Parts: sequence; C-alpha cells; structure tokens
Amino acid sequence: MVKNKKKIVILGSGFAAVECAKKLEKEFGNDPEGELTMVGEDNFLLFTPMLPQVASGMIETRHIVFPIRTICKKTKFYEGRIKNIDPHGKLVTLWGTREKRSISINYDFLVVALGSETNFFGMADVEKNAYTMKTLNDAILLRNRIIDMLEQAENETDPILRKGMLNFVVVGGGYAGIETAGELLDLLFDATKHYPTIQKEDVKVIVLEAMGEILGGANKKLANFAKEQLTKRGMNIQLKKAVTSFDGNEVMIKSLDETPKDSIDQSEVSSIITKTLIWTAGITSVSTIKRSMFKTDKGKIVVNKFLELKEFPGVFAIGDCALFVDPITNRPLPPTAQIAEAQAKLAAKNLIAIIKNSEKEKFVYQSKGQLAIIGKRTGIATILGMNISGFLAWLIWRNVYLSKVPTFDKKTRVFLDWMIDLFFDRDVSRLNYIKRETEKEYKLLDEVDDLW
Repeated sequence: MVKNKKKIVILGSGFAAVECAKKLEKEFGNDPEGELTMVGEDNFLLFTPMLPQVASGMIETRHIVFPIRTICKKTKFYEGRIKNIDPHGKLVTLWGTREKRSISINYDFLVVALGSETNFFGMADVEKNAYTMKTLNDAILLRNRIIDMLEQAENETDPILRKGMLNFVVVGGGYAGIETAGELLDLLFDATKHYPTIQKEDVKVIVLEAMGEILGGANKKLANFAKEQLTKRGMNIQLKKAVTSFDGNEVMIKSLDETPKDSIDQSEVSSIITKTLIWTAGITSVSTIKRSMFKTDKGKIVVNKFLELKEFPGVFAIGDCALFVDPITNRPLPPTAQIAEAQAKLAAKNLIAIIKNSEKEKFVYQSKGQLAIIGKRTGIATILGMNISGFLAWLIWRNVYLSKVPTFDKKTRVFLDWMIDLFFDRDVSRLNYIKRETEKEYKLLDEVDDLW
C-alpha cells in the first residue's frame, strides 16, 4: 500500500498535456503512487493539424475532437479557466462564474502545458477584425465567412464591393498559413461551380509573409516547390510584406525591403481591398503565464535541461508555453506539435524519476521530419533524410497524421471524410452556430392611440 500518494496536476488539454497524462497513466494507473489531475478550458483534445481541412469543409467538425475522458480514463479532469498558480503554496485556482464555483486544487508536482494564443503584435484593429486559426470555433467561423462572402458576391453589382468580398488574405507564410491558404483555395474553386456569376478568376487568395521565403525552416528546394505550385494555381504570394492595419474593409501593408541605415525610410506602403483577413502570423503566451510567478523570457516559462523550473523543483513546463534553448544551436526550439509531444514524454519520465528517486534525463530533441500539404493533393515532406514533393508527400502527410489520431472510431471517420472528398465537391452550406435571438413584437398604434 502506498503511504504517500503524490498529487500530479497537469494544466492544459492540448497535445503536450494529453501525451504527458497518458505516459503517467501507464506508470500510476493500476498501482498508483500518484493521483493524476488535468485542468483544461475545453473537455477535448483538438487535433490542430487538421483545422484547415475543417475550415475548408473536407473534414466534419467533430471528427478532429477527442473527449479527454475517453483518452485519459485514469485522470481526474476539471473543465475551467485557470485564475492563479501559486508555486509557493502549490495551489492552482480556477475562475468561478455564475454557473461554476471557484475551485482550488493542491498539487505535489505540476506540469504546465497551457499552449499559446494568437499574437497580433499590439494591432487592436487587426485583432478586432481578423479571423484566426487556433481553435475549432475559429475554423467554423472562417468557413461560414467564406461561404457568406460568396453568397453576397453572387448578387453584388458594385465591382469594388464585390472585389473586397472575393479577395481573401492570409497573413503568415509558415506551415499554418500555407496549409490554410491551400485548403481555402480548394474550397473556393469547388464552390464557384455553384455560383453562376463567380468565375475562378474572380476569386483571389493572397498570402502575405514578412520574411523572404515561405515555410521557414523547411528545405529551400521544397519551399520553392510549394511556392511555384501555389502560384501556378493562382495564389498571390507576397514576400517581405508586413500588415500595419486592417479596418475590416482594407488591409494596409508595408514593404520590408532593406534600406541603407542612414537613409530615410522610404518603404512602400500599399493596400488590398478585402473583407476577410486570416491571421496566422504569430503566437504569444496565455495571460495566465504572463501574470504568474514563474520566471519568463518573452512570455514563455524558462526551463532547464530537464524541462523543470530551476526555482521551483517538481514543476515542469512543456510545449508552446515553455522556453527551452537548444544547447547545439543556442536558440529556442520552435512551437510545434512534434516538439511538444517529445517534451511531454520526457517530462513524464523525469517526474516519475523524482517520485522514485532515480536519475532524471536531459531533453535532447531529434526532428522526425517536416510535413505540409498545399492543396490539390500536393504536399512537401522531409522524412528519413529524404526530401519529397508532390502527390507522394501528400500521401505521406495523410498516413502520418491519420496514425496520430488518438481513437480508432475517429481515424475511421477522418478516413471516410477524405474518401468522400475524392468523389464529391465541398459542401457550401453556411451553418450558423450562434443562438438566434427571439424577434421582438411591437404593437402597431391604431388611430385612437395616435390621439394621445
């Protein structure tokens, strides 16, 4: 019998949190030396690599969400927003609402895997008017927006207004931005078949990237291949372009072409008429971490070689919210699902080592490769030391990510969605998930009432 049961609390319900919980369940599930608890704002794991395919209508919404209670069956789960983390008192407090009371959770060991949120770099108008691709709701809203713009443009006679409706701007040429843009282009080209007045040439997908190349970090040959293929299909990719503002009708752009240090900044300022701007240009730490007592750098929790906080032993940070400096490159690791998964496995291993008084291991990251799909059954892949492009890379992407879908039933559903997409066009129904307000009834005044 275990005399001192250790309470382990995991904050978050994303890839890193779930992977860590699963590893700890294998150790403590049947003969527990530890009591596992998870706290998340959502009661499901969102399979974010397939979000663009939800936005494009290829995959049904529920097919990429996995209830925490079905994949982490031996972990106690609390759904709620974190109000405060007290590492001195070893206490986590959740916000209370009118429907939910505030809850305080004690812990002996803590794993912080709170992920990130979209970074708008202080541009309030962009934050207010842009669409994002971080959550399931984002994907649903974006798809509804695209269909709504097509519906309005179909019957719009003003050429300027119509152009703004049919221009779709994606900010960010990284993996998220390019995959979103590719799926968006596929949806629009399929959808135009159902709109007699809209031709493929009328629809414009524009990608704005601040760097000099898209898919930063990818093999240059593969990145160029992706750019060429997307351009050939009609996508407008603009490099070294930074967004300065967006009012919902027009996006202002600044050219980032280098100028001599002592010269006057003559950067070209231009604009694009659009009613739909999709922002995938950056992430930042969640507010909970920013106001915590943890040591941070650029908003991320600083961890040591064991993924542990130096000032708070027994507290680990993993995934997008953690700052781990690669000792080889002396640069922080990028926020990817692959890295988050690797960190989760080691954090769980090191936490078990602490409980069992054994040696902890250093985190050493070895990339398993990079994958991206760019629409129209085309992709790029760096895997097993090989650079692959085209249909084969697209097929590899599908097989790899399908294997990572947590449950068999959802694997089957995603696979069937993909099969259906091979034979049928995307659906153009605009589904409104917002509860419609009851229309107010007003009594019409009769002639007598008018004599007040």
